[in-house]
Amino acid sequence: MRPLSQMIFSFIEDRLSPIAARLSGQRHVVAIKDGFIASMPFLIVGSFILLFAHPPFAADSQLAFARWWLTIVAQHNEQIMMPYNMTMGIMAVYICYAIAYNLAISYKINGFMAACLALMSFLVVAAPQTNDSLPVASLGGEGIFTAIIISLYATELMHLLQKYHIGFSMPDQVPPKIRQSFDLLIPILAIFLTLAPRSLWLQHQFGMLLPQAIMALFKPIISASDSLPAVLLCHLLWFAGIHGAVIVGGILQAFWLTNLGLNQQALNAGMPVTQIFIEPFWQFFIVVGGSGSTMGLILLYLRSRSAHLRSIGRLGLVPGIFNINEPIIFGSPVVMNPLLFIPFITAPLVNAVIAWATTRTDLVHHVVSLAPWTTAGPLGAAWSTGRDLRAVLLVAVLIVISTLIYYPFFKMYERQLLQQEQPAPEQAAPQQVENG
Repeated sequence: MRPLSQMIFSFIEDRLSPIAARLSGQRHVVAIKDGFIASMPFLIVGSFILLFAHPPFAADSQLAFARWWLTIVAQHNEQIMMPYNMTMGIMAVYICYAIAYNLAISYKINGFMAACLALMSFLVVAAPQTNDSLPVASLGGEGIFTAIIISLYATELMHLLQKYHIGFSMPDQVPPKIRQSFDLLIPILAIFLTLAPRSLWLQHQFGMLLPQAIMALFKPIISASDSLPAVLLCHLLWFAGIHGAVIVGGILQAFWLTNLGLNQQALNAGMPVTQIFIEPFWQFFIVVGGSGSTMGLILLYLRSRSAHLRSIGRLGLVPGIFNINEPIIFGSPVVMNPLLFIPFITAPLVNAVIAWATTRTDLVHHVVSLAPWTTAGPLGAAWSTGRDLRAVLLVAVLIVISTLIYYPFFKMYERQLLQQEQPAPEQAAPQQVENG
């Protein structure tokens, strides 16, 4: 009978890896992931503005600088919040446009026209005109899932119509740009005939827009996303040699951004902030130094007696500070390495439990801002939690714990490598004769 570890490796390699590989290259998954990536600059800038609009001082603080900052925010709150409202406040708009564009490019059809069609479709169901104004409540975090669905639907509809040549046929003498604009006539009509009646029916029957209905359906899933199981899946995929963070992260981005939007809405309203599982929580607390929480492993490598591990530690230190750990993952290697399997899975899980408990008990603030994932761990943790310096201490504690988890397995692996690095007896004998 095969040992349990070999059975686990075989299952991962034979069953999980092929599925994950196909999923990571599936055009709709790739389009969603790339769409979120394209919208990140808007979200990061908006998050930074939100932090500025909420000074880290009590309302009755007597510090001169604190009084000045609080006064500025109170007097010019609307102007200060304008960049936030135009970025994070309507993030579903950017996400919808970017996903449709990337999906259209994968089909080799006009990405700009497809993105415009998707944006119009999204506005039809998420922001119907009321009293000469467009409501924006569903253009932020509440509209993310709708933006994903609508962008895929509108692009697939455009692709289908073009595939079967359903549209207006224009003479070759007509300029290309004009022909492209006429290609959208039938898709636009199809959108209004399919989406608009359903949106009107929802408003009439239930008094809600499509994004609100979709959020109601997704509410149990969103609640489940604010949990820990995805951590294990991600690192199982990484261990199998597949970038689990790309696959799982791409799927979880919608939930992470929805949770972030809920926290920011609560912060603006002066309500308790409740959501925990958001991308900065993952990046700066769970996977300190990169997938597998390998910063602790890097510190051990730097003091290793093995020349191989010591060189990998030096090579991976600076990237690891900025949460990039490919040199460690593939240089060790960690992939399919039975000695590093247990700590690679265990360290992030332990980090997650500790960070979850400290956040839930308000020992560390909840995440309310989006910091770039390549921000140095302690700095990114403080930034994303609204300048909470206790987050820096938590990151340091998590690194120490990860180091302790990796230590016994690192020593076993180091001992194995030291035996391989020692010269063989037949190679050492001539050297001894020559020295004699």
